[in-house]
Order: sequence, then C-alpha cells, then structure tokens
Amino acid sequence: MPIINKDNYLITFTPDKFGGRFTDPSYHISAFYEVWSRWAYDGRTDFWQKAATAAREYLHKVIDDKTGLNPDLSNYDGSALKYRDKEMKTFRYDSWRVPANITIDYQWSCADHEWQQEYGEKIQNFFYSKGLDNFVDQYNIDGSRPSEDDILAAGDYPKKLRHSIGLLATISSTSLMCSHSISNEFVDALWNLKHEPSTDGYFDAYYDGLLRLFQFMQLSGNYRVILPQSNDEAPTLDQNSSLQNNV
Repeated sequence: MPIINKDNYLITFTPDKFGGRFTDPSYHISAFYEVWSRWAYDGRTDFWQKAATAAREYLHKVIDDKTGLNPDLSNYDGSALKYRDKEMKTFRYDSWRVPANITIDYQWSCADHEWQQEYGEKIQNFFYSKGLDNFVDQYNIDGSRPSEDDILAAGDYPKKLRHSIGLLATISSTSLMCSHSISNEFVDALWNLKHEPSTDGYFDAYYDGLLRLFQFMQLSGNYRVILPQSNDEAPTLDQNSSLQNNV
C-alpha cells in the first residue's frame, strides 16, 4: 500500500493492508508538504500542495469543535475508527503531537491561520480549565476522563494518568498562534517544569524529552526551513509568501 492514499492525498497509518485503511491525525504535517512542494524537485509539486490542503481539511474534521482534542487514530473522513468493536475517541500519546504540527504549519505557511488561531486558543482554554499544573495526559475527545480500559499504558509502567511534560510542551507551542493572556502562562509553565521522574518512577527521555526539545526550538524561533545552499537552486517565491517570510 502507498504511504499516502492516492485517492484522498492523506497519509496512511502504515503502508500495508491493515494500516492503509485509516490514519493518525499526528501524521498530518502540512508544513512539510509545503516545503517539499517547493524544494523536493521530485516532479510532484502539485501532489504535495494537494496533500497539504487535504491534511488541513482533515484536521478540521477530526478535531473536536468544543475541546480542540483529537483521537490518536481515525477514519480518513475524520469519523471515529472502530477497532475491536470499540470507537477510538481518546486523546493520548500520538495525539499530543497535533498541536505542535498545527503550530508549525501556522509558522511556516500561515495558509489556514484563522482556523489555526481559533484552534490554539480553544485547546489552551480546555487544558487551562483542568488546571495548568494538574491537567492529565489522556482524555476522551469530549473532555471527559477515559475509563480504565481506555487508558493507554506507557511502556511497561502501570496504566496511569500523569501530568506529562511532553504534552505541556506541545500545548505551550500553540501560544505562537494565540492572543489571549493565558498563552504566556503555558510558556512559563514549560520553562519552569523540570523533566524528572514522576512519583511512580516513570521517566521518558525519548518521547517527553524530544517533544520538550522540539518545542523549545519552536518557541524560540529556531525550528526553521533549511533552504537550498545555492541561490540558483531556490525557486522564486511570491514576496507575500508566508513560508518565504518565515524562513
């Protein structure tokens, strides 16, 4: 199966007969497609631009309109994926990446800025309402806490809801899209929260650590497009291109 579904321009969960039937919201990164459409030189400029647009339209559908939360898996049309007779409607580990992905598309492309700004404030408002220092790392997309059966364990550790620095990091990154005052509080919380073992000994240097690192880069303006080295190779962009202005 192709990595990207040729019928709808959306990325698959995995390029095989099982994972090719559905997708993962956190895989949809329009900012990267925009870069590839300009500098991949692979003859697929039109394809990548269509993929960027399709990804944005998909995210509109899969993200809950009230909470700003998204499931970790879904059907291509954004509806709930049914797996083993259960609908996948839980915001958990993979879901954390979506806020950061949307933010980088806002930074680099700004092609969907009005919706993205509304999304940023919506998801920050949700987590702020749960307590900036107390919100947990998994919720149902309607904002309720998941049942014990729907909580996803982290590695070999017992199932538990935690206040995870990786999630705080990605929610903090959306401050770049927000104009409300609480966005500063998220950035301060990320800066001040130490990455250290939780009370049960859980410590994730990989996932929590890298999400924290990426968002430090993003919030400080150091997560940028690397342009071709030769000016002769770089295509001419419109002066008003947000991608050009942001790089």
